[in-house]
Amino acid sequence: MTPGFSNESLKDSLEVEKIWDKAPHNAFPDMIRFKGDFYIALREGNNHMPDKSGAIRILKSKDGEDWQSVALLEEEDRDVREARLSITPEGRIMVLTAVGVYDDGYKILYPMVSFSDTKGEGFSSLEKASIDMEPSLDWIWSLTWHNNIGYGIVYRNYNAAREVHLLKTTDGINFNHVAQLPIDGGPNESTIRFDENGKMYVLVRREDGDKMGVLAKSEAPYTDWTTKKLTKRLGGPNFLFLDKNTLVMGTRDYRKTGAKTVIYLTDLEGNINKTMEVPSGGDTSYPGMVIYKKKLWFVYYSSHEEKTSIYLTKIPIKDLYK
Repeated sequence: MTPGFSNESLKDSLEVEKIWDKAPHNAFPDMIRFKGDFYIALREGNNHMPDKSGAIRILKSKDGEDWQSVALLEEEDRDVREARLSITPEGRIMVLTAVGVYDDGYKILYPMVSFSDTKGEGFSSLEKASIDMEPSLDWIWSLTWHNNIGYGIVYRNYNAAREVHLLKTTDGINFNHVAQLPIDGGPNESTIRFDENGKMYVLVRREDGDKMGVLAKSEAPYTDWTTKKLTKRLGGPNFLFLDKNTLVMGTRDYRKTGAKTVIYLTDLEGNINKTMEVPSGGDTSYPGMVIYKKKLWFVYYSSHEEKTSIYLTKIPIKDLYK
C-alpha cells in the first residue's frame, strides 16, 4: 500500500455490490452514462479464455441499483470479447468489441461494432469495422471521441511482432491510420483520454520484457509521441482525469499473493501518489469508470467470491483525495 493512503480511510464510504453473475463467467465490463441512465457492457462466457460461447450483454439502470438486460450481442461460432462503450457525435451508444476464433492462439481476430438507437433502447446487430491497413490479427481495444472524431489504438500481431497504432474514425465503422506508437515490449490494451487543451494521453499495457505499463502523450495531429514507463504492470487499463493535474487509473495489480483490482491516483506523468484496493481476487480487473454526482462509479469483475462476477463500487471523490 502506498504510504499516506489506506483502505481504512475509505472503510465507511466504500459501497460494493455484486450486480451480475448469470453466466458461468461474467467479465470485462465497461460503463457509461447516456440520457440519464447507466449502461454496462460485459462479456458472458464459459471461462476467461476464448471459446465459442462468448457474447456481449448490455445492462441498463436508472439508479445504478436495479440492472436490466437490454441487448445480447453474439456471433455464431465466434468468441465476442471485451466490449468498450462510447457515445457518438450523433448521440448513439457505440459498442466496440473484438471477435475471434481461438485455437492455441488466435486464428481469426477483427473488430466489430454495434450502435444503439437514439433512446438507448435497442442495439443493432454486430457489423465488422474496416481498417485501412493490411489485415492482421487486429484488436481496437477502446474508443474515445474528441471534436467529433473517434480515436482508438489497434494492437496487432504482424510478422510475429506486436505493434500499436493510433486510428481515427468519423462514423465508428471505417478507421484510418494516424501513427504507430513507439512502444516495444508487446504493447496491447490501450485507453485514450484528452486534457482540456486537446492533448492526447494513452495508457498502454505491455506483456513482454519488463511488462511495465506505459503512459504516452501527443499533441494534435497526434503523430509525434513521448512515452513514460510506469512502475507497475497493467491489466485492463482504464483512466480518467480527476482534475487537471490528477489521473485516476483502474487496473489489475499483479502480486505474488495473487492479482487484485486497484485504483491509482497519479500525476500527469503516471507517478503513483495513492493506491486503493477494491474487494477482488483471482481472475479480476478490466474496470469501467464514470464520475457522477461527486462519486467515482467503478465497475469491475472479480472471482474472490468463487464465481467470476461483476461488481460495482461508488467512491466519493473527496475520499480519493484523503
